[in-house]
Amino acid sequence: MRNLKLIIKREYLARVRNKTFVVMTFLSPVIMVGMIMLIAYLTSLNNDEEKIIGVHDVTNMVFDELQDKKNTVYLNFSDLELTTAIDSVDKKEYYGLLYIPAGKTDEEIASHIEFFAQEAPSNFFLSDLEQKISNVLTDRKLESTGVNLATIDNAKAKVNIKMENFSGEATSKMASYVKMFFGGAAGYLLMMFIIIYGNMVMRSVIEEKTNRIIEIIISSVKPIQLMLGKILGTSFAGITQFVIWIIFGSILLFSVTAIFGIESTSIQGEAAANSVNPDEIQLLVNDVLQLPLASIIVAFLVYFIGGYFLYSSIYAAIGAAVDSETDTQQFMFPVILPLMLGIYVGFFSVVENPHGIVATIFSYIPLTSPIVMLMRIPFGVAWWEVLISLGILFASVFLVIWMAAKIYRVGILMYGKKPTYKELFKWLKY
Repeated sequence: MRNLKLIIKREYLARVRNKTFVVMTFLSPVIMVGMIMLIAYLTSLNNDEEKIIGVHDVTNMVFDELQDKKNTVYLNFSDLELTTAIDSVDKKEYYGLLYIPAGKTDEEIASHIEFFAQEAPSNFFLSDLEQKISNVLTDRKLESTGVNLATIDNAKAKVNIKMENFSGEATSKMASYVKMFFGGAAGYLLMMFIIIYGNMVMRSVIEEKTNRIIEIIISSVKPIQLMLGKILGTSFAGITQFVIWIIFGSILLFSVTAIFGIESTSIQGEAAANSVNPDEIQLLVNDVLQLPLASIIVAFLVYFIGGYFLYSSIYAAIGAAVDSETDTQQFMFPVILPLMLGIYVGFFSVVENPHGIVATIFSYIPLTSPIVMLMRIPFGVAWWEVLISLGILFASVFLVIWMAAKIYRVGILMYGKKPTYKELFKWLKY
């Protein structure tokens, strides 16, 4: 036990005293906040860009129905020839020209509408424009058959389905997205931690093996103690770095938003512009408060420990089996694949049906359960399912640690040869 503590302390201090570690610990939040501010700035520029659209309406029935918006202006070029209108719009560098030809029927008109532009417009803009023209042509067709449009408009019933659970508590229509956000954030954060610090464990083993320091260390401690010490020491360093990122990043983000005047009033104004119902916002807040936050936090910590030990043991075994990082490529894909599979299953299966057969099975498989189960928990999972998942996970952790220790014991003293999967299997028998 004393040797294990010394190894953990040595690995921890070696990590936190590393210049690269220190620089990235404080530089990463600066880069992240800078990216957030840059994206916000570019988004505001994109939203503020004015689109001027010329309209050549031969039918003289669509242009009057195209209403100008905050950043979209429609200009009438119907009195010009089409070629002249196109040249004029091109020279003035407008967003584009909408051409609505004449036709015997509305169907003929709709099938020959064109939009001329230097660059292809966005799909959202085209969809909105198509919907507006479709409404105009539909109303015209209805009027031609003697239908009173005012009567149709008055007969339309606006339906707003209110959401409640069986306990009678009102919920938001965005409740599933809230749960997806919390579950997805927890799963993605765990995956990134495993990849970043698992690789750090592997590089540490390779470095000591290459420098032949491992031969001196192994004479004083057992291989399994050395492996566990590296995993624990690196994980503590990673947790330290994550805590600093959260604290320093939060302070930095708050300071930058205060300096540049990004206040909640601008968010409220944007919400008002998009006609967001205040009652829906309140329900959304209630949904967040009603989430099993304590269960999510506890589950994250438990699955974090299990998932990190599982994968770090594999990373340590790989590091012991090779002589350089280049040689690790043949082993990395099978390690990364379950993590990526867990993320994809989470976002495409858990969100759609959190209690479906696919989501349930992958929340039991130890290589994917730390991610998939974390994504399922916000949607409500029976306690016995969580216990079964954790039981399988930690049983697998002990099995993988035992297997990794076998490979580690042999691999750290092997040099000059790239091991194959067959040789790794042989090492398990020693």
